[in-house]
Amino acid sequence: MNSLYYGDNLDILRQLGTECSRLIYIDPPFNTRGTQKRARIKVVADENGNRNGFAGRRYKTMPQASSSYQDSFDDFLAFLMPRIKESLRCLTPDGSFFLHLDYREVHYAKVALDALLGRSHFMNEIIWAYDYGARQKNRWPTKHDTILWYVMDPDHYTFNYDEMDRIPYMAPGLVGPEKAARGKTPTDVWWQTIVPTNGQEKTGYPTQKPLAILNRIIKIHTNPGDTVLDYFAGSGTTGDAAASQGRRFILVDNNPDGIQVAAKRLARFRPTCIGFQPSFQPETSLF
Repeated sequence: MNSLYYGDNLDILRQLGTECSRLIYIDPPFNTRGTQKRARIKVVADENGNRNGFAGRRYKTMPQASSSYQDSFDDFLAFLMPRIKESLRCLTPDGSFFLHLDYREVHYAKVALDALLGRSHFMNEIIWAYDYGARQKNRWPTKHDTILWYVMDPDHYTFNYDEMDRIPYMAPGLVGPEKAARGKTPTDVWWQTIVPTNGQEKTGYPTQKPLAILNRIIKIHTNPGDTVLDYFAGSGTTGDAAASQGRRFILVDNNPDGIQVAAKRLARFRPTCIGFQPSFQPETSLF
């Protein structure tokens, strides 16, 4: 059963069953000390509009309601670590835990996780690199996030190597035509663009992560029929990736905008909504 919870994730985690998930992926707030907000507009044809379009057509832009949340904590680890500790009870003995952060807090979180789980349970520091957005002129532009991977048992964990997607060689002429055609397996540096502004997966929710990142993690670290847990669910990317690949999901979030975005996005998978009522009207057929 796919589940979508609205509420404090620490309270909800205490209600979940032991060993109910083979994979936990979380993308918590990054503690940017500001408000995360994504501006949204609607464009309509208007001869007197303020924007040019194809073949000289004019369009008018109108601001739309935007999702947002406060991203500031006096003591980030005091907020995050009790939730991580509680959630580990939900992992199967061969399960994996993924924490997605950026440069602001990831180093502190790594030290705290090493203390909680033991350094031998740490498997990889994955760098998600992207090349999009503003470029500062007073320092090297920050264009990557960090994903920490830990396992419950360093000697026995789920890792489906044959499910790994292949990427092009940077110098295909050095490996021969057969290898070049097959491509290579990724390393711990993942080059992947952010969610395209006009892409089909775009929800308008701030900090939305690409499906390609979650698809890779879920295919390799779970099996069909497994359950994936994400208790900072945001726009529901983890649930979308999980259900699209034959896995189940348990998602939790306490942002009223985010939970509605996720509910609408995941409606085709018929999740059980707990703690809230979806605000959108499901599409119905005339036939």
